[in-house]
Amino acid sequence: MSKDFDQRVEALAKLMFKARYMVLFTGAGISTESGLPDFRGPDGLWTRRDKGLPPPPGGVQWHLVPPNSGHLAIAELQTIGKLKFLISQNVDNLHVKSGIRPELLAELHGNITKLRCTNCGRTYDRLSGLRSCGCGGALTSSTVDFGQPLPERDLMLSFEHARKSDLFIVVGSSLVVTPAADMPKEALQAGAKLVIINQGATPFDRLAHLRFHEKIGETLPKAVARLKILMNLG
Repeated sequence: MSKDFDQRVEALAKLMFKARYMVLFTGAGISTESGLPDFRGPDGLWTRRDKGLPPPPGGVQWHLVPPNSGHLAIAELQTIGKLKFLISQNVDNLHVKSGIRPELLAELHGNITKLRCTNCGRTYDRLSGLRSCGCGGALTSSTVDFGQPLPERDLMLSFEHARKSDLFIVVGSSLVVTPAADMPKEALQAGAKLVIINQGATPFDRLAHLRFHEKIGETLPKAVARLKILMNLG
């Protein structure tokens, strides 16, 4: 951990305190601290796939994995009224488990616990037993595979909130998969401050107002705790 870590955490807390429209964007990196594999890391799912290798051995059962301190810190931002919207590339349901309200969440790649109507896009719990939507459309897995379009509503809301943001925080994403990776650009063009918390490099590093290579679980909870003190909630 670098010597200026505490100063950067303090700077992040102050940016959060001043923000009127804070939007967070999460990728697989936030869930690796819960034991789930990432995608673009040295042994990530997509890295191994590109090398012709199978998924990493000893995989965990996703439905049994609890949210970690990073997920809970974001949920705390919701509780204290600071989180305006959360955009996630993850399908693991951990943001929902942490308590994020559905109206504040866009899941760009779907959710392993949900089915989606192929006609109207409405989602249903996978355990509901339903095979068709009320509109008559068929239900299929909500998770998005390579080459498939992202869910229209989630994508539209994500860009809309990115453009409204004055603080855009990227948490655990390499920012190389478009169109999701275009959202920080939209936020910057709208005048937002950009913060990146990710152990690997991203194409936006030189544009970030604050950059953390430290672990999410070491960074975000500390910043939120300091924010609560600034808000007289600590």
